[in-house]
Amino acid sequence: MRPATGTGAGGVGRRKAGAAAAAASREWMVVPASGPARVEEAGKHAVMARTGLPARDLRVLDPLLSYPSTILGRERAIVVNLERVKAVITAAEVLLPNTKDPAFARFVRDLQTRVLASSSDQAADLTDMEGETSAVASPFPAPNSSKGQELEMTKKSTSVVPEMTTSSSMPDLAAAKDGNAKVLPFEFRALEVCLESACRSLEEETSTLEQEAYPALDELTSKISTLNLERVRQIKSRLVAISGRVQKVRDELEHLLDDEMDMAEMYLTEKLTQQEISEASSRAEVDNPSLTEEDRDEGYRSEPDGSNGSFIGYKPHIEELEMLLEAYFVQIDGTLNKLSHLREYVDDTEDYINIMLDDKQNQLLQMGVMLSTATVVITAGVAVVGLFGMNIGISLYDPPTTAEETRAANMKFWETTFGTVTGCVILYIIAMGWGKRSGLLQ
Repeated sequence: MRPATGTGAGGVGRRKAGAAAAAASREWMVVPASGPARVEEAGKHAVMARTGLPARDLRVLDPLLSYPSTILGRERAIVVNLERVKAVITAAEVLLPNTKDPAFARFVRDLQTRVLASSSDQAADLTDMEGETSAVASPFPAPNSSKGQELEMTKKSTSVVPEMTTSSSMPDLAAAKDGNAKVLPFEFRALEVCLESACRSLEEETSTLEQEAYPALDELTSKISTLNLERVRQIKSRLVAISGRVQKVRDELEHLLDDEMDMAEMYLTEKLTQQEISEASSRAEVDNPSLTEEDRDEGYRSEPDGSNGSFIGYKPHIEELEMLLEAYFVQIDGTLNKLSHLREYVDDTEDYINIMLDDKQNQLLQMGVMLSTATVVITAGVAVVGLFGMNIGISLYDPPTTAEETRAANMKFWETTFGTVTGCVILYIIAMGWGKRSGLLQ
């Protein structure tokens, strides 16, 4: 019974492990340097082996977790997490977590169009130089699989992304250097599309917010109501949220521009080229043992450090990447300036509304003082009436016996009444005059 029980438990454990492995796999949209985009399914370990990234970097791309905007340069890949754009860029392909978001489909079309357009331009240049019309292979080396570090992904389906005409608003792909146009490496073209998509998304949200905010603020200025106040409150909440997201993207670009080593780490194609040159020189040294000692020393100085995969004394020119990042830094900084101006307008409107409310409050307080003073004065008149209404035996209350006494009594009544009213009015005028003279009333 024990062996059977153990075997059953082991089978259940294996099934659970298989189910966990299947759950860990996810769909990825793969955009290669040449050819159509395709959808593949792979787990985290397969992606790690394919890109050389640690698990903590792939955690940045998890849609269930909230991470700030980040651009990470690694030995064989660039991890991009900018707003809705989540991508792993290598020297030969781009891996994107597949989703049904329409904005994602637009981003993939832009990326595919940019890559194909640049590849076509590069192929045309090579054809003009060599005088050939044959198809040109991808200029980027395929990922090195000789070391057994990359796993083959399971192909699920293949879908060709429709072609889309390049927008005139897209920045130029070529970087001017020494008067000659130079096509950016694949990883920088892909990074440019990621930056453009993120900046464009934030710019569109900012424009939409501006179109809603300014009329709402003007309407609140002209008419203070609960509905207008609620609209402005929602707009201010959106403004704070968008400003924080734009600020994070700007800070990330500023951090990259301030760190040359991080920018140098993102030259994936150039590092692969240097690695191939070093391997070729090592093979030449093995094939030619008759090299002089000086040649050996020169070869050693240019050799890569195999222990950590870095190159001794290797420092690529970062002008191209710096210009690319600077262009989008200026664009995102302009978006942040728009939000800052809108925030200042909101603050000015709030100050104006507070001033208006304070003025209304002062008017209400002044009216309260005037009503309180009138109440005190009327109370004085009521006191006179109360005195005359007391049950006291005086000659004034004796009933008249003749017509002359009746007229005299009526005269005294009206004199007393008008005297009391006039006295109250005079007291009120004196109180108001004293209040204005002392500055308590306007």
